[in-house]
Amino acid sequence: MVAITTEPIDMNAAYQHVSTGAAGAITFFFGTVRDNTQNRPVERLEYEAYDRMAVAKMQEIADEACQRWDIRNYAIIHRKGNLTIGDMAVLIAVATPHRADAFDACRYIIDTLKQQVPIWKKEIFEDGQVWVDAHP
Repeated sequence: MVAITTEPIDMNAAYQHVSTGAAGAITFFFGTVRDNTQNRPVERLEYEAYDRMAVAKMQEIADEACQRWDIRNYAIIHRKGNLTIGDMAVLIAVATPHRADAFDACRYIIDTLKQQVPIWKKEIFEDGQVWVDAHP
């Protein structure tokens, strides 16, 4: 499962999707909206995406991870639009037979997503806003 959504991310549905009797480990990563950046209060975030390209790139990342680790199921879901403090912006779930692969694959997917997927984040502050360079 790979998706871009404007709706709140349903972690229970993601768990149901990745859960399998072949997996001894399921790892989740939840990226959430925090209330500050560099000691500056954040009011909210705005995410924009080039949906078709973003989904295609997320699928490439998932395919690469499946070649590197023994992944039985996965979910990669990123939200776009206006998000408030505490909202889930991204969910990565990976099911593997053993925990080391689950941890490694999950980390690889989120780190690579942040570097390569055309999703842009704007931080909104009380006194202004800034687009965050997610692809340094």
